Amino acid sequence: MPFRRISLMLIVFISITASAQVAKAPAWVQKVGARSFPSAKTIYTVNNYGAVSDTVTVNTKAIQKAIDECAAKGGGIVVFKPGTYVTGALFLKNNVHLRIDKGVLILGSTNFGDYPDIDTRVAGIEMIWPAALINAIYVKNVAITGAGIINARGKFCWDKYWTTRKEYDAKGLRWIVDYDVKRVRTLLVQSSSDVTVKGLTFKNAGFWTVQLLYSNNLTVDGIVIKNNEDGSGPSTDGIDVDSSGWVLIENCDIDCNDDNFCLKAGRDWDGLRVNRPTEYVVIRKSIARRGAGLVTLGSETSGGIRHIYCTDLIAKHTDNGLRIKSATTRGGTVEDVYFVNSVLDSVRNAYQFNLNWYPAYSYSELPKGYTMETIPPHWKSMLQKVTPAEKGTPYAKNFYIQNVKITNAQKGFEVNGLVNSPIENFQFLNSYLSAATLGTMEFAKGWKFTNTVIEITKPEEKKKTAAGIEEQERLKQ
Repeated sequence: MPFRRISLMLIVFISITASAQVAKAPAWVQKVGARSFPSAKTIYTVNNYGAVSDTVTVNTKAIQKAIDECAAKGGGIVVFKPGTYVTGALFLKNNVHLRIDKGVLILGSTNFGDYPDIDTRVAGIEMIWPAALINAIYVKNVAITGAGIINARGKFCWDKYWTTRKEYDAKGLRWIVDYDVKRVRTLLVQSSSDVTVKGLTFKNAGFWTVQLLYSNNLTVDGIVIKNNEDGSGPSTDGIDVDSSGWVLIENCDIDCNDDNFCLKAGRDWDGLRVNRPTEYVVIRKSIARRGAGLVTLGSETSGGIRHIYCTDLIAKHTDNGLRIKSATTRGGTVEDVYFVNSVLDSVRNAYQFNLNWYPAYSYSELPKGYTMETIPPHWKSMLQKVTPAEKGTPYAKNFYIQNVKITNAQKGFEVNGLVNSPIENFQFLNSYLSAATLGTMEFAKGWKFTNTVIEITKPEEKKKTAAGIEEQERLKQ
């Protein structure tokens, strides 16, 4: 079937120009990432502290003892002899380098009791939640590296979620089930600085794989995430940058069942209360395979997401390419985003920008039979109204998309701004998009396409009338 060239000048507020200056990388791009790396070279082998290589023994206490002694003596490298080690939550300390070498397999415990509750933030809300498998909380100058494998064995979390989800959906509680089913993250960096994560392979996260929360000057380099080996786990994000800054993510390869590279900044009333942005983030030289979005901004946008530079990225069969998701109770501004020098193939939606995303999940309403006096604290946070309501309006503006090639997309654009918040000033330069259908666009303003080709490969399907549908069904009989 021949290609059809579509002029987007047919869409209100959009123009196409003949030439424009190529945007250069901002100066701040050179300043992201960890500024230090643990320098102490003393080796602390977990086996000398009682760790046993098998698939049964839970080695949490032995491994933690090695970490604690390493930190107490000024830092060093904690290592494992080749083998398989089961563990629950581990907590890193200042100046500790946890090295998981090739030939070492870490298995996460499948007992919820091995993950103590901590104060943290999950999906934009501060609440009590289980610790991650590996935790770097209130630390500095820490590294987690190696060519080994960390398999969280998260199916025990997935099964609990789907069982509870069925019950909650029937009660009108879709909006809270993700918070009530407290699943285990694989790696949490929280309220920390100068942390390096490098080289590891992560498998089968129970929830988010790597969460970078309330932290600065972080490097994630060369990690592989394979979350779909044991099935399709809900909310198994790849890397979540959450109200953090000066972050470098590079050379990563992510196959997951939700957003691959995701930027977040708090949700609704609680996120507006915290009011902490995600900013100065570089994502480069990385691959997204199966997953919900190559680069996703949101849905937690309350503190603002800004100064983001994404370059040299590849997407293969990812649901969405570049994605914004927010809601009318989120607030915050997503702005100054560069998406450049990237290649996407066989994505479902090339560009999906939605400021009123997934209402059944995004908006909280207490069903009959419940009272504010008897519900948990995190339910109250979710139900707290944003006042004035206008404070909950999200904004998206100033995106620079250049040298991006997208082939075999199912849909080109799914753009849904708001009447009082159009998605504004998106500039496309030297780019190519081939999609089966053009898609839809509502409330967009100041979009410019320069040296950009859009080709549509499938004719628009005509809507069938009721009579036509009736005739079609009759002929099948």
